[in-house]
Amino acid sequence: MIAWSGGIWAGLALLCGLGAAQACGEGLPMRATEGDHSVAFRSEPPRIPVGRHFKLELQLCAAAGQALPTALRVDADMPAHRHGMNYRSTATALGGGRWRAEGLLFHMPGSWRFIFDVQTAQGPLRLTHEIELP
Repeated sequence: MIAWSGGIWAGLALLCGLGAAQACGEGLPMRATEGDHSVAFRSEPPRIPVGRHFKLELQLCAAAGQALPTALRVDADMPAHRHGMNYRSTATALGGGRWRAEGLLFHMPGSWRFIFDVQTAQGPLRLTHEIELP
């Protein structure tokens, strides 16, 4: 029996051309990136409903040699309308850079921007991702 360690899997990923930034958050369809940090995420349910609460499953990612952010705040706004959500979300750390945000609600269709405020070793950082809600 061969025991595979995490280092061997990481080495195989690099040999196959999959860098750490690509592997982090794999399978999560949306991503926001700023500098050496990114957040990959998906909504639950997969199609965000208008006027109903939804959740986000998130994975915080950092470039090689950078520490993962230690804090996360999730918000959203509609830049064209100059207003945000009517609710405040809560973000819960699940370990290993994984988070769950709950209590999000988009009260109308249109262009929304997710706002992810993270605390990095270099200081606070804001990442954003825009979506269109039909």
